[in-house]
Amino acid sequence: MRPNGRHTAGASQLPAIRVWAMCLLLLSAVAMSPTTARAAPSQAAAATTHVYLLRGVLNIFSLGLDTIGARLEAQGIPVTVANFVSWSSLANEAATAYRAGRIKTIILVGHSSGATALPDMIAKLNQLGVPVKLAIGLDSVFKTRLSTGAERYINIYIGDGPGEPVRPAAGLRGKLDNVDVRGTGVGHISIDKNEAIQRRVIAEIDAAIMRSRAPAPVAEPGAPRQARSAAAAAPRN
Repeated sequence: MRPNGRHTAGASQLPAIRVWAMCLLLLSAVAMSPTTARAAPSQAAAATTHVYLLRGVLNIFSLGLDTIGARLEAQGIPVTVANFVSWSSLANEAATAYRAGRIKTIILVGHSSGATALPDMIAKLNQLGVPVKLAIGLDSVFKTRLSTGAERYINIYIGDGPGEPVRPAAGLRGKLDNVDVRGTGVGHISIDKNEAIQRRVIAEIDAAIMRSRAPAPVAEPGAPRQARSAAAAAPRN
């Protein structure tokens, strides 16, 4: 009876063994297959986008923007990395390229005083009749007020540090998101260099480019400018 008993028990375990074998095969196939690529903009959409990255004071505290720029360029997205004091001339350059059809999607990123300058650059572009698809500020210092909008403005700041939430003016068009990252271990000097922050910035940029067929809201040319000048005083970085 034991041989039969052992045979019977073995037979009853065969379906379970087959299930485990199939699971192992599936897990192996998943492990060997390439990771699904993150959705990326098409080459045409990337080539007609320009991302302006504004560093903070002295050009030495915002070098994480250079890394972000290099990663974007690897995707075929043109970038300009400059100090925040260049925001006005960069706005003129962007407007000229937009009118000529060389740029269709404009995206702005700034760190520290570079983030504080973003509302001024957006306001000037809006006055020139040029829409801004996305703006991302990293720990904007001083009290930053957004009077004319990008289609979306993301302010990533450290609530218990020098950064400030961006405050919307009455009648602001466009979406404003204030994202407090206190408690995550990032500081004012390191926020632009943090890997998770960089990945989020690039993912937001990619998503905005893929939405670029929809027009961004833009103020009428010559509309009164209410944004406080961020270049009037150089904030501490």
